[in-house]
Amino acid sequence: MLRISKLSTFLLATIASISFVKTVQAQPTETLTVVVDGIKHQKGQVCLRLFSNEKGFPQGDSGGVQSGCSQIKGTTLTKQFYGLKPGTYAVGIVDDQNGDHKLNSNLFGIPEEGFGVSNNPTISIATGSPKFSQSSFVVNKNTTIKIHMKYSLDK
Repeated sequence: MLRISKLSTFLLATIASISFVKTVQAQPTETLTVVVDGIKHQKGQVCLRLFSNEKGFPQGDSGGVQSGCSQIKGTTLTKQFYGLKPGTYAVGIVDDQNGDHKLNSNLFGIPEEGFGVSNNPTISIATGSPKFSQSSFVVNKNTTIKIHMKYSLDK
């Protein structure tokens, strides 16, 4: 009798603990493919930084979700970012000719290397640096965007 009682208690405890176990569901992750065109130089690298908010956008060292550089091997380049949560993002790019991983500019703040941002907004002395809100896009499923490399400010 004692043996059956212990067995029943064990079974009840096992069933109770199973009912309290929460099902763990993995968050869906997405892939962003960035296609950069208009690259003029055939040396150096293109560095890309992905942002999920305005902090550090478009060329800051802080606030980026993911970043990476790829060697230039033609006039276009494709870079993928994996494991992203669905949401709103923006991308800043630099044609990094001197390998310092940042956009170099002259005394007046005018870029001396190629640059670009997602949605390809107008960038001029009058407009200043683009804002996250005008450069952002939604990543859901597998998303592809195109960014045109600029080598001078827009007029």
